[in-house]
Amino acid sequence: MSAAGLFYVGAVLIINGLLLLGVISAKAAAPLNLFVGSLQVVVPTVLLVQAADTFAIADAAPLYLFGFTYLWVGVNAITGWEQHGLGWFSLFVSATALTTAVYTGLIRGDGPFAVIWLYWAVLWFLFFCVLGVERTHLARLTGWFAIITGVVTAAVPGALLVSGYWPTNTPVAIALACVGVLSLAWLWLSTARPAPEETTPAEPAHST
Repeated sequence: MSAAGLFYVGAVLIINGLLLLGVISAKAAAPLNLFVGSLQVVVPTVLLVQAADTFAIADAAPLYLFGFTYLWVGVNAITGWEQHGLGWFSLFVSATALTTAVYTGLIRGDGPFAVIWLYWAVLWFLFFCVLGVERTHLARLTGWFAIITGVVTAAVPGALLVSGYWPTNTPVAIALACVGVLSLAWLWLSTARPAPEETTPAEPAHST
């Protein structure tokens, strides 16, 4: 993924997190999803055309998954189509991101971006839970984790890559992993539990 493209992915993840939190409407989020989705289709196409080896192809091909996701969000917002198809597609994206994380870490030797792909695998699995199988009690967790993921895995790395200051070493990978695990734990404890069902208090027994 290009550094500039990664930076704008951060923006769209933050916007979609705010959408899930109910801060903005679907139609308000649609333009940026369409813009970034189009970018994430054009960029991998250019990369594939210019690819000189299988590594370049393997790096570019998964990017379509995210471009299609953002375009789908934008189209659904404009048309009012229901979200189940997008939810189940997100499960496919999650599985692909998980395998890409393994490939990035073991084959390419890039620990930080292997962890970043794990973030994306978890986030898209949460999208599947909320949109595909309607686990609505996870919407706030997913919204906040989308915002955290947008900042930690896209906006900040994208800005650092553009400026030439992105470090690719084991401490960075460990720090990213710790932020992700701690964020999920905190969000689960604070937002993810279903609200308890209200119970009707028992009527006092009448004496005879």
